[in-house]
Amino acid sequence: MARRPKGDAVDGVMLLDKPVGMSSNHALQRVRRMVNAAKAGHTGTLDPAASGLLPLCFGNATKFSADLLHAVKGYTARVKLGEATDTGDAEGDVIETSAAPVTEEALLEAARSFLGDILQVPPMYSALKRNGECLYDIARRGEVVERQPRPVTIHELTIRDFDGTSFTMDCLVSKGTYIRVLAEDIGRKLGSCAHLTALRRTRVGELTLDAAVTMEALETIARSCEAAGEAEDQTEAQKEACRAASLAALRAKLTPSDALLSTLERIDLATADAARFMNGQRIRLAPPSGEGPTTENRVRVYDADGGLLGTAQLTDGLLAPERLIAH
Repeated sequence: MARRPKGDAVDGVMLLDKPVGMSSNHALQRVRRMVNAAKAGHTGTLDPAASGLLPLCFGNATKFSADLLHAVKGYTARVKLGEATDTGDAEGDVIETSAAPVTEEALLEAARSFLGDILQVPPMYSALKRNGECLYDIARRGEVVERQPRPVTIHELTIRDFDGTSFTMDCLVSKGTYIRVLAEDIGRKLGSCAHLTALRRTRVGELTLDAAVTMEALETIARSCEAAGEAEDQTEAQKEACRAASLAALRAKLTPSDALLSTLERIDLATADAARFMNGQRIRLAPPSGEGPTTENRVRVYDADGGLLGTAQLTDGLLAPERLIAH
């Protein structure tokens, strides 16, 4: 018999502002314990050395976490010119220096050359695998292996706060883009070298850092009610009420699961059609009236009360269930 997972059936997305120095999985497990969720997952790792937006999925939201794996990502990075490190960031050892002067005009021109579709060689210090072994494990042995360039897209790239040796860049990039490598490549384009000194993720798909909550804020909520619940002069009922209040306050920070699907067009079904849809049946929609989606695409589907049912493929007016939410 399968072991029942610990925790409650909590559904939603926690938009976490991950602090520097914490792994994505550590952040996920800490928040999972706070909200007492049985099922959890994230939408792609954020390096421990980086801070910023890390969407954490709980319950039904985990069914749609893959949607954000392929979404565009936004970052703000601080880059130091004249020094390269073996890891491409401030945690590595300096392996190259350059005294080549750089002007702001040259920097802006170099950055513009990377806009659009480019080929990028993944760094040795990455989780990509070669013959089943992570590249970073190979790199830690002092070895370097050939990596094939991969196509990525730099949608936006803005340079600011240049002081002659360092600059900040704000970028919007496709899945699989390494900001460390982008910084290094800009340095090489300038006849110099470079590495990241700070990296902060600001956007994942349509989700932004503005709506995120810090780990410190979540822990403050958890500690405040824990302290009240441990007071010696309180009854067990009062302590339990404090714990319940803490849990409710933490779960109130969750964003609805359909935030992961905001870029998909919406289809609302009547009660009878919703029941058939949830049984895995295809639904023939009414002929288009000039409003709503009319082309072949992926959509999000809701019931008559506005509850999310899941996602579907809409082809020639026929709605085929894809991923469904258990109710």
